[in-house]
Amino acid sequence: MLGRQKVHARLFYEFDLETHIPSDHLLRGIDRFLTLEGLHEEVRDFYSHTGRPSLDPELMIRMLVIGYVMGLRSERRLCQEVHLNLAYRWFCRLGLEDKVPDHSSFSKLRHGKFRDSDIFRVVFEHVVAQCIAHGLVSGQGFAVDASLISADVQKQSSSRQDKWDASAIDPKDAPRAVREYLDTLDAEAFGAATPVQPKFTAHADPASQWTAARKGPAFFAYSDNYLIDTDHGIIMDVEATRSVRQ
Repeated sequence: MLGRQKVHARLFYEFDLETHIPSDHLLRGIDRFLTLEGLHEEVRDFYSHTGRPSLDPELMIRMLVIGYVMGLRSERRLCQEVHLNLAYRWFCRLGLEDKVPDHSSFSKLRHGKFRDSDIFRVVFEHVVAQCIAHGLVSGQGFAVDASLISADVQKQSSSRQDKWDASAIDPKDAPRAVREYLDTLDAEAFGAATPVQPKFTAHADPASQWTAARKGPAFFAYSDNYLIDTDHGIIMDVEATRSVRQ
């Protein structure tokens, strides 16, 4: 006899997220070691003591971890997936009735409180400490590697180096990326000491470097530099710099 599913609209449901997440789910393994108890104390001084409560910074960090692990580079897409996926909600400590933050909140926090408090560095170093505590770091062999990261600028919005005058820019009218570049123009972290001069300078992000991968086309980029313990492939340190190739 052919069966047919009957749809019954119920007003109330008995539902427990914990019972719907498989015991071997990747996020369960991550949650076992990702402890963020001290996170609020790290960022407390960057929040006002008055006004309405902010979004929980731990929630935002957990959502960003999901985005990184699951390859969700779009924050708009990330918010949609957290809204739909039960495992993501469980990892973020969100119930079925809880609202997912708007995607615009990530941009505000990344360029504001998260940047000022350097909270990503705090979380990273905490994870490294966990790896050391569990014997995943031998300290006997290390490897250093760098990868090019494309900057969000176009060649059409650039000038030749000899036609770009940083002293003519008013910091008050410049975007954040330009202000940061002007503030650190002589800093070693941005490669000011190198004799290599870029062919072009991007107007919106002058700290990015006009460079090219081996036998590839040139583009504006940064270098993502890693220090890796070779025993278990644990990343011990990471730093983004200008892509100065000599």
